[in-house]
Amino acid sequence: MSVTTNAPTTDAQAFVHNTLHQPGLVIERLYTTPGQHPYDGVNWERRDVVQTNWKSGEVVFEQRGVEYPDFWSVNASTIVTTKYFRGALGTEQREWSLKQLIDRVVLTYVRAGKVHGYFRTDADSQVFEHELTYMLLHQVFSFNSPVWFNVGTTAPQQVSACFILSVDDTMESILNWYREEGFIFKGGSGAGLNLSRIRSSKELLKSSGGTASGPVSFMRGADASAGTIKSGGATRRAAKMVVLDVDHPDIEEFIETKVREEEKIRVLRDAGFDMDLGGRDISSVQYQNANNSVRVSDLFMNAVENGEPFGLTARTDGRVIETVDAKQLFRTMSEAAWACADPGIQYDDTINDWHTNPETGRINASNPCSEYMSLDNSSCNLASLNLLTFLKDDDTFDAPRFARAVEFVITAMDISICFADFPTEAIGDTTRRYRQLGVGYANLGALLMATGLPYDSDGGRAFAASITSLMTGTAYKRSAELAGIVGAYEGYSRNEEGHKRVMRKHAAANDNVRNVTSLDGDVLRLANKEWEACLKLGEKHGWRNAQASVLAPTGTIGFMMDCDTTGIEPDFSLVKFKKLVGGGSMQIVNQTIPRALRRMGYTEETVEAIVEYIGQHGHVIDAPGLKQEHYSVFDTAMGVRCISPLGHVRMMAAVQPFISGAISKTVNMPESATVDEVEDIYFQAWKLGVKALAIYRDNCKVGQPLSDGAKKVDEIVEATADAIASIAGQPIRRRLPKSRPSRTTSFSVAGAEGYMTAGSYDDGALGELFLKLGKQGSTLAGVMDAFSIAISIALQYGVPLEAFVSKFVNMRFEP
Repeated sequence: MSVTTNAPTTDAQAFVHNTLHQPGLVIERLYTTPGQHPYDGVNWERRDVVQTNWKSGEVVFEQRGVEYPDFWSVNASTIVTTKYFRGALGTEQREWSLKQLIDRVVLTYVRAGKVHGYFRTDADSQVFEHELTYMLLHQVFSFNSPVWFNVGTTAPQQVSACFILSVDDTMESILNWYREEGFIFKGGSGAGLNLSRIRSSKELLKSSGGTASGPVSFMRGADASAGTIKSGGATRRAAKMVVLDVDHPDIEEFIETKVREEEKIRVLRDAGFDMDLGGRDISSVQYQNANNSVRVSDLFMNAVENGEPFGLTARTDGRVIETVDAKQLFRTMSEAAWACADPGIQYDDTINDWHTNPETGRINASNPCSEYMSLDNSSCNLASLNLLTFLKDDDTFDAPRFARAVEFVITAMDISICFADFPTEAIGDTTRRYRQLGVGYANLGALLMATGLPYDSDGGRAFAASITSLMTGTAYKRSAELAGIVGAYEGYSRNEEGHKRVMRKHAAANDNVRNVTSLDGDVLRLANKEWEACLKLGEKHGWRNAQASVLAPTGTIGFMMDCDTTGIEPDFSLVKFKKLVGGGSMQIVNQTIPRALRRMGYTEETVEAIVEYIGQHGHVIDAPGLKQEHYSVFDTAMGVRCISPLGHVRMMAAVQPFISGAISKTVNMPESATVDEVEDIYFQAWKLGVKALAIYRDNCKVGQPLSDGAKKVDEIVEATADAIASIAGQPIRRRLPKSRPSRTTSFSVAGAEGYMTAGSYDDGALGELFLKLGKQGSTLAGVMDAFSIAISIALQYGVPLEAFVSKFVNMRFEP
């Protein structure tokens, strides 16, 4: 049974900074209409949710007759049904409607808000209930996953997704670390901690005089424990972060742990073992359940820049026990990240310079995704807004509506701390004293594309910075308003000057944002007003929350909100597969693309031609009628035209000054990227004031969760042909030149339109064939690919074209 601690019933009175409290909030409607429930006027439909194992075809989940609005995608309803509906399948207790899920959560929040004095009248609480319900129903925002897992159920009311633990240099503390992580994973959350207090393997034990094990050895036990616990009760993998300071004597062993394990994975994969992400054999390899990050100081980075030596210090007495070449250690970090995407990097002095509670203690670690950075033994509950829902029909951003939505979300998030349970008393105590929140957003990449702004551009960065500044300024303004009603956070009086200093830094950064387009200008003007009000109210009341914002990855909840892009990320690719209600899938071009083209002035005829081209090729290069200066609007994280690694970092740097915590962000790099380029990214991020980041070089890991699409047909042909050529007695393959002539012909068969591209040798002989249907489903697309591969291989090995013609011509397939 998990250990949980409840907030005291007098919570609203416990955290008092200003004793002259005002009455509760007056809640004005934003989306809803008096006398009409948000569920009214929505078309609801019943669906069947069936999931199968992609390898075996075995049905792994099935729930029929679930109820959703007709505008929710099949992807979104599948995610919610399989992840968030509570109750055992096949029982009356099993949830079957989105209404049940939303009511379970919203009504719990409203009841707690009434008990703790957040609302002036019952009518205000009802308006709050309707507004939250509407926003969740229409995918305007979502709480983090633990809220959906736990709130309103008989389980402990764990609402926080992010936890930071601590561990000391004792066996009791180390074993307690394993235990606490287990309880956190069980509740559907993730945890991170810094292991730097544990003495290194180069130091002696006091008790026996033997050599200490070092933190890396204890990571094995924690990793094995995490691997056996599914987050939220078999709904997700456990998530954990392990941080080590760069001056720890075991830092090189820590850096190289995952490199060695990734090498093992490749050897086992080549030997025939199932080493894919989630594969049955991957659990035999160590350190696969945690993200690793190195915490670097300005002292170390300056030593790297100047080519100076750097001292590694003992944990027991602080003496330097080894001196290393800082530049070479930085190189080792970059080589490891290049090889296996770990470790990430966290910039300690930058992080603590934006810390609102320096008198309480330093920030030593982060949650698994590196967006929440705060005190040890603390937690943060998250919520993210879907930015694309604030784009108006005239393609301008509805800044006032966005600010009002942030007020609703922040209020709800703060209420949740009043009734939340926590896995340990220490975490519960710190969270109730400091009330850290993490409002953020998703769909930034889609928003920028829809408005015709390249992700890697001054205009894109200015727009993103303005939105982020408005979000955090509004969140802290509402936090100051709440402080005037239910009191500032308990730790505020001790950290008043530190908190005010950081608020002034945020406001000053807002003043430095350069107005580039009319889009960011309108948002920035409202952000200025929100920060002015925030500072004025904070001076009077203090603030209710030590932190207010982060930028989380929004993985699962991003799917719930039907987001095209997650968190701060750009679009991964221009073409995706959409699940169909009856099963199967259809390839579709992102719907933000035609909207962007229309905004940039293209005619409907040209828009259709460009979209059709993208559907066939997956990129915009040479798309008919598309100006080259607009190519960059459609750059993606991976693919033919991908955003440069430094473009990712510049976007992070643009929004970082307006985030309480940090940014969960992967800097995507092509497979051809070098170690020097990884090194430069880590160095430039420090220079630009980013708090933390991770890099991912395409295909550096065997179990890659995302790719930019299936292998191209010619790549499959080459791989298959090479395998065939290795068999004795086979004909010799006649390879096509890298650049070869081809002809594309459109056709129509029984109403199905498509294109056939024939590639030839220099002498005109046919050497390859590609078949592409205009709106193919996943099964038919696979059949056509397989047919094309078979024909192409045969042609290149000398089978006459006439042999195929004689076999296939006049074939018919009537029922």
